[in-house]
Amino acid sequence: MNNVLETILIIFYVYLILSAASVIILENRNPLKSIAWLTVLIFVPFIGLILYLIVGQDYRKRKMISRKSIQRISERPCASIDIKELANSGVEIKFLKLIKMLKNNSEADAYTHNKIEVFAEGENIFDSMFEAIRNAKDHIHMEFFIFEDDTISNQLRELLIEKSKEGVCVRMIYDSFGSLKLSRHYLRTLKEAGVDVKPFLPFSLRLGRSKVNYRNHRKLIVIDGKIGFTGGVNIGDRYIYGDELGKWRDTVVRIEGAGVHGIQKLFLIDWYFVKKELISDERYFPEPAKFDENIMQMVASGPDTDWKSIMHGICSSIMAAKKYVFIHTPYFMPNELVKGCIQMAALSGTEIWLMIPEKSDVHFTDLSASSFLGGVLEAGVRVFKYQAGMLHSKAIVIDDFLSIVGSANIDERSFDMHFEANAFIYDEKTALRLKQLFLDDVEHCKEITLEEWNNRPKIQKMKESFARLFSPLM
Repeated sequence: MNNVLETILIIFYVYLILSAASVIILENRNPLKSIAWLTVLIFVPFIGLILYLIVGQDYRKRKMISRKSIQRISERPCASIDIKELANSGVEIKFLKLIKMLKNNSEADAYTHNKIEVFAEGENIFDSMFEAIRNAKDHIHMEFFIFEDDTISNQLRELLIEKSKEGVCVRMIYDSFGSLKLSRHYLRTLKEAGVDVKPFLPFSLRLGRSKVNYRNHRKLIVIDGKIGFTGGVNIGDRYIYGDELGKWRDTVVRIEGAGVHGIQKLFLIDWYFVKKELISDERYFPEPAKFDENIMQMVASGPDTDWKSIMHGICSSIMAAKKYVFIHTPYFMPNELVKGCIQMAALSGTEIWLMIPEKSDVHFTDLSASSFLGGVLEAGVRVFKYQAGMLHSKAIVIDDFLSIVGSANIDERSFDMHFEANAFIYDEKTALRLKQLFLDDVEHCKEITLEEWNNRPKIQKMKESFARLFSPLM
């Protein structure tokens, strides 16, 4: 009897493995990602099957947020301009094509006459955010991947409670996986004070139904429809007080003007997803003040978009560069397209500087990232490892004119699986500010040469190569 039961269980288990393998193949996803998952199923079948059911399924084509609901929110009144009018705006042709592409692949409207401030120090970032929140009169909208339950996060909680009691409408989205440390007390006190708090894709291990692999990685704040923030920072003490890696270095932009409408639209789309509440009141899109001569687009990508919009934008920007491209990223695991664009741009004479942390918060990704450095070093890219803490900034500056700041890392997870948001800013002043910050950071870096990379220990090379096998999954 026991032998019969064991045989049945083995047959059933083999059936599940083969079924999962056939589903992976038929999804026609990135071959490297498919091979990685098949490798996991073959070598660690039991664990691999559970992991695939929890985090491996491809929901992108199923459109978690329907195009119809996105279109309904996109039709809200906003101060975007007709891109056809940009032909006479003075924007260089190479970036005009970029603007058109981002409009076509992600419905990213263009906004002019914005006031843009760049922040790179944790104290200044949170001081600016908290000041804007403190002065809010009508509404506060915010969403972050991580809300820690620490000093800074609790200062924010108390401020939101205070504003809600004053009659300000406060809506907050937190990622249920990224913000696992949030206590019940934290959330309960917000709700009791009238703050409308919603989790994004509540964490679940229910096999076959889990969407834990698809996280909201966006970082957005909108105050009264007039002030907006976006960038790479999460809500936590590490940006001010540091942790075992030191102080975290990040980049955030503060926006006033029409561009805030772009941030507002992204938040309201996510709000519709988490609460099924369509917000249409024009009070959320007030007539914007006019500031400097510039243009910006808020570009979203994720399982709710038809295209890998941010990846397309970054690749197009790199290939359009004539002088230089400076890249900040905490995790560097580019797919073949992004790596190819970086290599071709460097080989064509564009000066490409890449900055990554010497040590990140995820050791396995450090190993994987190191394996990619040889390919770009050989093409002439200069690689710097930041040593003054943890570099968490996701910022790119090109040719003293184009700046890209947001939540997306240079890896497949950001380009394909996470809900991300990046600001594409066409403005000399902003670009020069980011360029100077990058050059300042170089002073705290060690440059990695091709010779040094080639001479690293063999055991290190083996570790990195093994970790790289799983880069499409990270």
